Amino acid sequence: MISLSNLDITIIFLLFFTILFVGIYVGRSSGKNTNQYFLSGRNMPWWLLGISMVATTFSTDTPNLVTDIVRTNGVSGNWVWWAFLVTGLLTVFVYAKLWRKSEVKTDIEFYELRYGGKPAHFLRGFRAVYLGILFNILAMAGVTLAAIKIGQVMLGLSPVNTVLIAGFVTVVFSAIGGFKGVVYTDFILFFIAMIGSFGAAYFIVGLPEVGGLEALISHNNVKGKLNILPSLDDTETFITLIIIPLAVQWWSSWYPGSEPGGGGYVAQRMLAAKNENHAISATFFYNIMHYALRPWPWIVVALASLIFFPDLASIQEAFPNVTKDKLGQDLAYSAMLTKLPSGLLGLVLASLAAAYMSTISTHLNWGASYVVNDFYKQQIKPDASEKHLVNIGRITTIILMIVSSIIALSLTNALQLFDIILMFGAGTGLIFILRWFWWRINAWTEISAMLASGIISILLTFTSQGKALFAVGGIFPGYIKFPFVVLFSTIIWLIVTYLTPPESDKVLFNFYKKIQPGGPGWKRVLNRANKSNITIVKTTKKWSVPNGILAMILGCVLIYACMFAIGNLIYGKYEIAILLFGIALIFCLLLLNIWKKIKGTVL
Repeated sequence: MISLSNLDITIIFLLFFTILFVGIYVGRSSGKNTNQYFLSGRNMPWWLLGISMVATTFSTDTPNLVTDIVRTNGVSGNWVWWAFLVTGLLTVFVYAKLWRKSEVKTDIEFYELRYGGKPAHFLRGFRAVYLGILFNILAMAGVTLAAIKIGQVMLGLSPVNTVLIAGFVTVVFSAIGGFKGVVYTDFILFFIAMIGSFGAAYFIVGLPEVGGLEALISHNNVKGKLNILPSLDDTETFITLIIIPLAVQWWSSWYPGSEPGGGGYVAQRMLAAKNENHAISATFFYNIMHYALRPWPWIVVALASLIFFPDLASIQEAFPNVTKDKLGQDLAYSAMLTKLPSGLLGLVLASLAAAYMSTISTHLNWGASYVVNDFYKQQIKPDASEKHLVNIGRITTIILMIVSSIIALSLTNALQLFDIILMFGAGTGLIFILRWFWWRINAWTEISAMLASGIISILLTFTSQGKALFAVGGIFPGYIKFPFVVLFSTIIWLIVTYLTPPESDKVLFNFYKKIQPGGPGWKRVLNRANKSNITIVKTTKKWSVPNGILAMILGCVLIYACMFAIGNLIYGKYEIAILLFGIALIFCLLLLNIWKKIKGTVL
């Protein structure tokens, strides 16, 4: 436990006061109607939305998760989430414009734009509860768990006290300010969080026990953890960390913030953009910051923690007040922050509070938007006034905060939650990619995929039989489990798709007329529209998806090259870093050229 100086307390107090003031100030206009409360009138600029996306995904559990990964599997272990860059850039260059064209209030509302009848109505309501409440609460619980660990290690607070303190300010400005309050406060929280994380890494590397970057990289506890790519000699690790994420995971799995085809709070920000170009620019900025730059301060601190706390026993010895049910490798990040001096300590604690508030406030507003727009208004009270719906949104915000906090008290580590959510979304991602471009997908496709992935994941994850099947010494190696869920979920939803009737021509015609998705997957629908003398094609421009996929590939090389270059700079490999920056520049120029072509095509 550490003692905060007056300077530290002042910095933290100023942050809380500023956030509350902004949230309450913008709340005056946010409460007018649900369009303002959940989308801020659809007039947000790209830079503000991009910063908001970065701030939202910079949560208190993210440094803990990265630390857990680095200490357990080395730097290369981060490929379990680095692979989602492919998903992110596919959203940028293919799906951002589609979402903005849809003009829905939430991505769940999309279901009744793309599908029709009772199945679509059921799917919209069920997904609103499934994602807006169940998955959303789990995600928030992971963030709150990180706050609990920080409170225990750094301040000696009990889990309950941490939840009460951390949650109060967040739920107040989230409930009052709505989406505009979230985005405006994100702008402030982004800079505080970035300064705090870089400042912490810089100071910790300079500690006498570390002795600078060169000494850190050469330390015996660290040398085996440095590889950015896993070794080919360890086949199982290489398949688990590289092959499966890049070949299967990015397109097949739903995960909050990395949904194939866009979705969740990323879609919410695209829907709030001024226009399609602002939606694209915001998501591209987010992906550059999220993957190329932001992880490295956390990785540096995680590597340094191996010098101070080489194992769990050393963490337990240093922090005996930490309860056993909260002891994990992810605790090392908070443990390292206790080394910081007065002033910087207050700034870093403020940055962690900023990260917590940014992420939780987004999840609260996003989850409430599902409950209000896609469940309450559709299933319970269709004639509700806008003022009534805003009030329901505020009540939902408070309830989501309370329930997620209760669940957080029973969790142990962030990686545990990451794995559970990832498995439950396995097999559904391909639908989210194809549903815009293949007419045959219907509401039953999504219902069956959702149920199949959930049931199969439960059977394989929470039963002793499942653990025996996919484990060391089991029938199959552990890395087969995720592709197994994807394969069988995909088979099930494909069978259901062809056994159930397609959507009606009216639904398909209206969807095509509004979105203009293009591509060979709609050829049969276009032929039927022509036979019925119904015009649904509004443009003669060339289909942009092939160039969008090429842009995605170029963007991936650009951002991965930047990420590797920064890593090699930290490792002292300057020649390789310069070469990688050169590659990044070349692919940046190629990407700009492709982007000019995309702007002149449909979508």
